[in-house]
Amino acid sequence: MWNISSRRAMAESVVLELTVETLGAAGDGVAHHAGLRYYIADALPGDRLRVRVTGKRGDGFAAETVERLAEGPHRAKPACRHFNDCGGCAAQHLDGGYYDDWKRQKVIDALARRGLGDIEVAPLIRTAPGLRRRATFHAQHRRQNEHRRQNERSKADAFVGFQARASHRIVSIGECPLLLPALVALVEPLRGLFGGLLKPGGRAEAMLTQVLGGIDMLIIAVKSPDLDQCRQLVEFADKCDLARVSWRAQGDPDPELIVLRRPVQVDFAGTAVDLPAGGFLQPSAEGEAGLRGIVMAAMADANHIADLYAGCGALSFPLSGHARVHAVEGSAAMTAAIDRAAGRAGLAGRITSETRDLDRQPLLAKELARFDAVVFDPPRGGAKHQADALAESDVPLVVALSCNPASFARDARILIDGGYVLDGVQPLDQFLWTAHVEVAAIFRRGH
Repeated sequence: MWNISSRRAMAESVVLELTVETLGAAGDGVAHHAGLRYYIADALPGDRLRVRVTGKRGDGFAAETVERLAEGPHRAKPACRHFNDCGGCAAQHLDGGYYDDWKRQKVIDALARRGLGDIEVAPLIRTAPGLRRRATFHAQHRRQNEHRRQNERSKADAFVGFQARASHRIVSIGECPLLLPALVALVEPLRGLFGGLLKPGGRAEAMLTQVLGGIDMLIIAVKSPDLDQCRQLVEFADKCDLARVSWRAQGDPDPELIVLRRPVQVDFAGTAVDLPAGGFLQPSAEGEAGLRGIVMAAMADANHIADLYAGCGALSFPLSGHARVHAVEGSAAMTAAIDRAAGRAGLAGRITSETRDLDRQPLLAKELARFDAVVFDPPRGGAKHQADALAESDVPLVVALSCNPASFARDARILIDGGYVLDGVQPLDQFLWTAHVEVAAIFRRGH
């Protein structure tokens, strides 16, 4: 009788015929054979495939399709020619209805794992493609032997794009239906830029954000730039009409300003707020508006609101139209941006800010007593310690936003165990065709 090691060795040496049974959390088709699990990209339930195993993955194996023998009923034509090579998207092969159900089910499953399977989850709200206002492109200088002739540079001196699925290999893209056209238009110029900035084989990242003043670019690289690299960046900013260029060396907490050609600002409820280099901003203005609408409707009657993990004030400024708002954020650069904007707009008396690491030092029950509503929008790890403190407080209304259903469900369980009632959950998708889904939920103190 073969043991599990023998079966695994056999699995990696042959081509298998599999029928995909389910869609996994990352968007891969999942199939089983001889007691082993296989994850197959660009596959969906009902597909019958011949696959080749490419390596170990988690509790099973990754596999690639050699031949599709039969198609499942929910396949759609991908919107991008780079799909299934570029790792930016995982689910362009799903038709709209199945895709929406898959993302909604991710939220339902996360809640069920915390014993909240009876919570009502609304239908998914999905943003449109072509509206993403920020992107981080990976870049790598082409090695010398990749040029056609020794010592001669080609027009494209660097690979620029996104990393391949489960790989550090860069897929040099020519299109991206997710992004604003102005961001995609910079890909070709960036190839030439990084060809001059980087040494052969060197890597870096370019974080691009569309703001009121144009496009803001932050370079992330191993070392700080030298004078020649700074000169190249200034020339590039002039040539491509960028608003600002900054550089952050790995390990340095603060970016270095290279050139500022125009103010870099975002508009929150008619107030222009300075955006720090690398500062948090929702991926799309449309997605931001969707989340804002949920929060504003829930807090229409609140008079004193705590905006926790406030970023640069995307919620604080709209909420200040009818309430006093205390914005708490871990980044001093972002709280400073809130203060400057509030001062310019005459809102210093309605918006206050505090720089505070809420994971290490959450607002405690006695500090929360002055607020009649709290909204929190933490990073992917969630807000466990803040949720613990809220569960011990008497705040009557809490609105939770999250980009991770798993950490949201954990925090929701804490609040419910502390006496809150969850009105319902709204999933929102502004990370189109990825495995990510955002959540908005309203909690009220039980009576």
